Amino acid sequence: MVRLRIVLGFIASVIMIASGPAHSLLSWKYVSAQLEKTQAPPDLIAALARGWHFAGASMLAFGCIVLYLFARFLRNRSTSLRPALIIAILYVIFGVWAIATSHSPFFLIFVIPGLLLLIASLGSPVKISRAADIPG
Repeated sequence: MVRLRIVLGFIASVIMIASGPAHSLLSWKYVSAQLEKTQAPPDLIAALARGWHFAGASMLAFGCIVLYLFARFLRNRSTSLRPALIIAILYVIFGVWAIATSHSPFFLIFVIPGLLLLIASLGSPVKISRAADIPG
């Protein structure tokens, strides 16, 4: 079961790492073109671009954090996966909310890695006994 958790953690991290730059570089071209069609003010488009690119960078950073955590967990089972769990919950909640409000399956790009990461991050923590913890 631990091996499956590690594999799912790595898969989720790769999806997150790939989707961050894709969000910033590919999606923004489409969104900005749509905004220009509505004759949105350039200042508004620029402000939205900053937030959009920060979101893409955050997705990349979350993926790197998850990759780091599962690489450490691979070597040391006492590594806490709580940060990954927090990221997983955020991804799932955001994805479900976005699907519910937009009626677009596009936002599965958040739900799927979020669920993979949720499964990978949950589980009983590995108990490590230390010499100082042993009565005697």
